[in-house]
Amino acid sequence: MNRINRNVQRCICRPLFELLLALCLAQTASAATLQNEDGYELWLRYRPMVGGQLIDTTTSARSITLIGAPSATTNVAIDELQRALPIMTGHPLPQRNAAALGGIVLERLRSAPDPVLGTEGYRINRSPGQLITRITANSDVGLLYGSFALLRHLQTGHNMVHINLQSAPKLKLRILQHWDNLDRSVERGYAGQSIWDWWKLPDQIDARYTDYARANASIGINGVVLNNVNASPQQLTAPYIAKAAALANIFRPYGIKVYLSARFSAPIELGGLKTADPLDPAVRAWWKAKADEIYSTIPDFGGFLVKANSEGQPGPNDYGRTHADGANMLAEAVRPHGGVIMWRAFVYSEKDNADRAMQAFSQLHPLDGKFSPNVLLQVKNGAIDFQPREPFHPLFGAMPATQLMMELQITKEYLGFANHLAYLGTLWQETLRSDTLSKDKGATVAHIIARADQPEALTGMAGVANIGTDRNWSGSHFDQANWYAFGQFAWNPESDVRQIAQDWLAMTFSTDPRLVTPAADMMMVSREAVVNYMTPLGLAHQMATTHHYGPAPWVADLARPEWNPTYYNKADRSGIGFDRTPTGSNALGQYTPGVAQQWAQRATVPLDYLLWFHHVGWDEKLSSGRTTWEELVHRYDLGVEQSARMQRDWSSLGQYVDQARFHSVQNALAVQHRDAIWWRDASLAYFMSVSGKSLPTGSPPPAHPLEAYKAIDLRFVPGSAEK
Repeated sequence: MNRINRNVQRCICRPLFELLLALCLAQTASAATLQNEDGYELWLRYRPMVGGQLIDTTTSARSITLIGAPSATTNVAIDELQRALPIMTGHPLPQRNAAALGGIVLERLRSAPDPVLGTEGYRINRSPGQLITRITANSDVGLLYGSFALLRHLQTGHNMVHINLQSAPKLKLRILQHWDNLDRSVERGYAGQSIWDWWKLPDQIDARYTDYARANASIGINGVVLNNVNASPQQLTAPYIAKAAALANIFRPYGIKVYLSARFSAPIELGGLKTADPLDPAVRAWWKAKADEIYSTIPDFGGFLVKANSEGQPGPNDYGRTHADGANMLAEAVRPHGGVIMWRAFVYSEKDNADRAMQAFSQLHPLDGKFSPNVLLQVKNGAIDFQPREPFHPLFGAMPATQLMMELQITKEYLGFANHLAYLGTLWQETLRSDTLSKDKGATVAHIIARADQPEALTGMAGVANIGTDRNWSGSHFDQANWYAFGQFAWNPESDVRQIAQDWLAMTFSTDPRLVTPAADMMMVSREAVVNYMTPLGLAHQMATTHHYGPAPWVADLARPEWNPTYYNKADRSGIGFDRTPTGSNALGQYTPGVAQQWAQRATVPLDYLLWFHHVGWDEKLSSGRTTWEELVHRYDLGVEQSARMQRDWSSLGQYVDQARFHSVQNALAVQHRDAIWWRDASLAYFMSVSGKSLPTGSPPPAHPLEAYKAIDLRFVPGSAEK
């Protein structure tokens, strides 16, 4: 018996000693011993694991077995597992289709599909007492998503013991939309050039395209619009269709379809027609022939994204037709091939003097129920334009007979570009959880776009990509989190924003809670900080002209009223804010009665939306106990303080992050704090000049006079059209 005990002791103690040693080494590692990283691997940076995972995975990932015939997609799934698991466990894996004893089994449920999983869902489980971990799905792409989910489970600090995961996407179309131009410039892009090298395509294929597809598949993105919504007609010519086909071939095994932005006037510019009238038979025939041409080259082409009759773009209104006429004409062309049309609801006219926030609703709401079944009306989260904070778009509670997909902006056009840390997950969750009160018990925006009660309906979410040729993909390391978070919300609009942040941190930097917890805290406050030092209390569009970087609340001389920041702040001697109640533009009338009633009252409107809907006197007492002026100054001061706090918090985490990425983020936070002070000082200098108010006691005066801020003239700003 003693001999047996000694043998058992020998078997246990050495592995335990090695495990404890590994833990100690990992926990005492300093920034000086961490290998520098450049961010290219994103959240797919597979690293050796320590703790309970190590023992478990070395015995439960000895092989990978596919039940059934392989495909390009299952090959990708197995390749990813074989890439990751040996690194994480420290043990090599046998070749694919080895014996499954103590391994991972991938199985398609073709003989008995699971209706709960749908076409893209997966289940991962492991029976008690067994060493086999099973990934099951109804499709090959489901197995791919399940494989990435298993790796994510391990990367975030979990093991395979008692694993039981199940997930299926709540939205069908989960699409990144690139505002990339054929010359490789990127409109509102802050991470270098477009990753699509159109000059070299289709003959020269950059390996980066495959890594891009891997990253998207790992978070469930299943579609990519390759070109700018301000589209060039050349994108629809045969040479560029061939280039798009080369990308489609790379993306296909990853479950990703390609889409193209289409210029509405292409029949004139490419086809030599005299009109682009959507009811003209020749125009309809031209689009049908063009769709047939594309599908003959790209059989699984997803369809078209269209920006029409907005910001000077051509569209059906040019011919006295409606947006439904234009969308349905294109829908007819792609319908035989299974294609869809994503028709942007971002429409406003330079000839319309109505409140800018009301114009899309006015044009589109009367068309409810008139769009074809393969059309999605793509609606921005708010009624103006991707502002740091907006109330949810009123269309979400007003078009029950129309398929709506949400459009979000991942690239931070109005939130400091790649210079400012702003975790957008909090913005998106705020919108998705907003109650439209469009039903007796209310309906959140997330419920409306998911249409759970209509399983045959098209559903989707689109994100304007923040990706470029910068080595870290997104211009700054923390901007990667917004790409990742978009994928998670597109898969499940009811996801938890903090959990997404913690998972991203664990995969991107370290699973050490001493990093994850404070860094997640920092992420959760970051976007609110931007709101406070840029557009507090419901202000909007206070950015400089054209490039939208830096403050300019004084601009009032642009050709159209709604292009001017003064149009939105309405600051004068009496007060500040845009009256959208029945005494003003009555934009509130576009919301459901329950929402309109709540937001029309000064006492019940959230302070975060106060100046969006109300013109308020400077000395009016608010629910915070402060006057409007005092609250405004407080918010600006708070934003600066929050930006300084983020700097301090990050500086305390240097021992858990490699020096290269630590200093890169540290430098960006320094720029952000400097910009926060600039925003605060310039804005308050202007509002003091129009209000005649002095700063409250304890609030420091702006560093420079107002004219000094007005004189700042930035040129050649990234993402702008200036050449």
